Amino acid sequence: MFLLSYHLDAAHLVVELGEAVDLDNESAIEREITRLLPCCGPRAVIVDIRTPLLTPRALGLLLRVRGRCEERGVSMAVVAGHDTAREVLSAAGLHRVLRVAPTLQGAESRSRGCRPEPEASPEGMRGDRHRAASTGSPAEGPTGPYADTSRPRFPGER
Repeated sequence: MFLLSYHLDAAHLVVELGEAVDLDNESAIEREITRLLPCCGPRAVIVDIRTPLLTPRALGLLLRVRGRCEERGVSMAVVAGHDTAREVLSAAGLHRVLRVAPTLQGAESRSRGCRPEPEASPEGMRGDRHRAASTGSPAEGPTGPYADTSRPRFPGER
């Protein structure tokens, strides 16, 4: 197994994962990534996932590699360019743990501890709904019969 790897700069090593991780190649990929982690090398490793298919074995592999990076004092970030891959990581609750970003530049920022820019969704910005609800203005908040569930409702009362 040979993984394409290169130095983005003196502090960042990028490892490209171009195929789906399965039972046959999981241990070889893990050994290769671990081999690329020198004890006194880069301060950050970025795993660039080039495939939209993320298997449970791939998620386990990423978590084990993250643990090995932490043992060596190296931070790790993940680039998931495909929407499907990002959705799987988010659904598994690993979006923050693995510092997932959609681009290499975003992963570089995440590996330094910077917060990502909010991504645009089809309905607008993701944070708009939360900002509107926190302002306290009833016109800007959620509307509908179940919008304010913290208040008790009585029959016939609006």
